[in-house]
Amino acid sequence: MPKDKTLVCKDCGSQFTFSAREQDFYAEKGFTNDPSRCPDCRSARKQKTRNTQPRKMHQATCASCGAQAEVPFEPSPGRPVYCRDCYQPARKRGF
Repeated sequence: MPKDKTLVCKDCGSQFTFSAREQDFYAEKGFTNDPSRCPDCRSARKQKTRNTQPRKMHQATCASCGAQAEVPFEPSPGRPVYCRDCYQPARKRGF
């Protein structure tokens, strides 16, 4: 049975407890390294990565119905692009 460990956060330098329960969870998930950030710095880092800039959207014409579509990638010449309504049926047909 693991015992609580005291670790030092690599971001803020504060000490935090890596509980036996958390260690069991990490082991269940197959994680081999101890956390290097305290819970506050971990959640701040997650929040920061979630607030990335919005995707640049590109205009395209649907290859199936001809409607204007907005897609999160730059369409390649000669490759079909589908609107939201036509995408799933086209995917089932194998494009």
